[in-house]
Amino acid sequence: MPLHSYLMFVAASVVLVLVPGPDMLYILGRCIAQGRRAGVMAAVGVNLGSYVHLTAALLGLSAILAASSRAFTAVKWVGAAYLVYLGILALRNSSHPLAIDASDNANRAHRTILWQAFLSDVLNPKVAMFYLALLPQFVNAGGRHPSLQILMLGLTVNVIALPLNLLLVCASAGISSRLRRRRGLGLWLNRALGALFIGIGLRLATEQS
Repeated sequence: MPLHSYLMFVAASVVLVLVPGPDMLYILGRCIAQGRRAGVMAAVGVNLGSYVHLTAALLGLSAILAASSRAFTAVKWVGAAYLVYLGILALRNSSHPLAIDASDNANRAHRTILWQAFLSDVLNPKVAMFYLALLPQFVNAGGRHPSLQILMLGLTVNVIALPLNLLLVCASAGISSRLRRRRGLGLWLNRALGALFIGIGLRLATEQS
């Protein structure tokens, strides 16, 4: 895999993690309501859930690769179209993306928080679609060990996500209040993600076959 393609994937992963979504809202909500340790457990639970999606994507995409390179190319094209669609939605989104609910003050065990975060991520179909749509765009099906390429990309985004989420937990009070006050920040993150997704989709369309 060319270095510039890998760096583009890293950039997309960083922006995706930073854009406010259900996982971030759950992590920050737990942290604000129940403290830093609760936020850490939520971040770990979400990260563990992402490995379920990675495993499913790895097995599914590897099976498609083994069956037919043309079928894998078709999956890439469908994924690229989906990413462009998501990018357009993100660019058109003018709503405030961050509304943290920190009203739950129940004294829940940290282990329960971890499993709730894990299930929240595993049951989120958007996360599954992210892996199935984004990972194939950076895999060279004709190169060496394409399944290992999928694994490396998935591990990359998961390794990036955990420290970034833990950083958000450590600075949750200040960061969440700033994000709520600065409406434009969340919108610009959405636009950056939209531009990246559209760029990735167009990248496939302009590649030499």
